[in-house]
Amino acid sequence: MSTPKDTINRLLTLVQLIPHQPKRISTTSLYEKLSARGHHIDARTLQRDLERLSHAFPVLCDDTEKPYQWSLNANLKLQDLDTPAALALYMAAPQVRSLLPQSVIDEIDPLFSAAKQHLNHLQHNKLANWADRVRTIPNGKTLVPAAINPDIWQQVTEALLSQQQLQVSYLSRTKGEKKQLQLNPIALVARTTITYLIATVGDYSDPRHFALHRIDSAQRLETPAQQPPDFNLDNYIANGAFALRQHPETVELIADIHPQQAWLLNETPLSPQQQLTALPDSDWFRLTATVPLEQETLWWIFGLNNRIRVYAPQVWVEQIREAVADMQNFYQQTSDARCRRGLL
Repeated sequence: MSTPKDTINRLLTLVQLIPHQPKRISTTSLYEKLSARGHHIDARTLQRDLERLSHAFPVLCDDTEKPYQWSLNANLKLQDLDTPAALALYMAAPQVRSLLPQSVIDEIDPLFSAAKQHLNHLQHNKLANWADRVRTIPNGKTLVPAAINPDIWQQVTEALLSQQQLQVSYLSRTKGEKKQLQLNPIALVARTTITYLIATVGDYSDPRHFALHRIDSAQRLETPAQQPPDFNLDNYIANGAFALRQHPETVELIADIHPQQAWLLNETPLSPQQQLTALPDSDWFRLTATVPLEQETLWWIFGLNNRIRVYAPQVWVEQIREAVADMQNFYQQTSDARCRRGLL
């Protein structure tokens, strides 16, 4: 299902594809170029996108011949941006910068700047201060995003865009040493603080992911990248590529939970298959939910500390017991050592 971010990315790509006068591009060519860049839409959606752009930008349509020809007014000025379009561009800029190829960012940066200036010059329009009144914040502690070398970003995104191989020097986290690898780029996945390149290595066919900030050097090659047959990014993610799945099937989580946490889960469920039942003679609740057997859900449970008591699945019960015992032993040893050193 298409998301608002998908639509914004697609519209920004369209702006980059439409040339300034006197050059033109046909609807058919726009459709093909969008598909080549991963935007698979039907002809009607493309028509709606072009209509949206024509309201926000000086997009010109020559309908005297078919397919229609499109171009941008060569004299694009700040005043050509209307306020809703300027607001949308300004608020989308931080998100799309981490998702678009550098060549596209270079093309649309003037639009982002124009949008910011447009909003700065407004006084009485009710949308003028909207960006100052809206924020998104993560749920939980968020680490500072890993820094990505701009040159690395450019080489990786251009290789992905052109479907060409990459020669990289990659720092292996497990071995603590740099490796020289020839990668076949497949996709990019951003996880708040770390962006990963999904790729195969050499002639191997199994996709792996590589943190971009651990790439020390990257060079786009002329060799076409080999693409795994029937690879689907959504399926790859859903099958636990980033969630450390312990088992491909789902399990039933059964636990007693603190009333405050039960209130939160009633508003934002752990899964669509969730039930909360009040326990007799207690203000606690019995939680039953169908969840994936994965490390992330287990980490969520650990984060609740003594606000949850897990009964199933049994594998998690055992892991929690072992972790609590290890932690108790660790802190006891630390306390004993500090006592011997006269620190307690």
